[in-house]
Amino acid sequence: MALDPFYPVLPDADWIERLVPLGIRLVQLRAKEMAAPELRSQIRRCRTVCAAHDCVLVVNDHWRLAIEEGADFVHLGQEDLAEADLAAIRAAGLRLGLSTHDEAELATALKAEPDYVALGPIWPTVLKEMKWAPQTPERLRAWREAIGALPLVAIGGITVERLPPVWLAGADSAAVVTDIVRHSDPEARTVEWIKATRRRLQPTA
Repeated sequence: MALDPFYPVLPDADWIERLVPLGIRLVQLRAKEMAAPELRSQIRRCRTVCAAHDCVLVVNDHWRLAIEEGADFVHLGQEDLAEADLAAIRAAGLRLGLSTHDEAELATALKAEPDYVALGPIWPTVLKEMKWAPQTPERLRAWREAIGALPLVAIGGITVERLPPVWLAGADSAAVVTDIVRHSDPEARTVEWIKATRRRLQPTA
């Protein structure tokens, strides 16, 4: 499968309803510390706006709710992967994305036969404390060689200005959080991202 090169990761349905209509084609709902009833409502709102704008919805971590609410994709970290029912996820028709940070995690992820692998943080990130050092674009290149044609997502400290080395290293998609949600004008920044990443989709002469 092909991933859209622009992959915003947003914290709630308000953000997704605000930005998806601008032209986003792939988005992750990463709602942390939210009670299940509220999260279910959030997923439903996100599904509605994504369906109206031809956007793929990825639900972070909460694979049971993702199944029950008919999301397109679920994204799991390594701890969540260890506890998830992969057979149930596949039986429900959900696609699967997995986080990796080192070679051992990559080996674990590949055994699960995911639809994409994510590597991060590529650069330092202020989103959360990370026990891993920045991976760098060079590490991305190693992941590209290791996973073959499997889609590769880069995440962590990525901005529009940092996209060229991400693409050169072989990433298929760039996930972004703070460069949008902490920007002074998130709508304008989203449009910048869309323009910059759409160029990657255009065939070269």
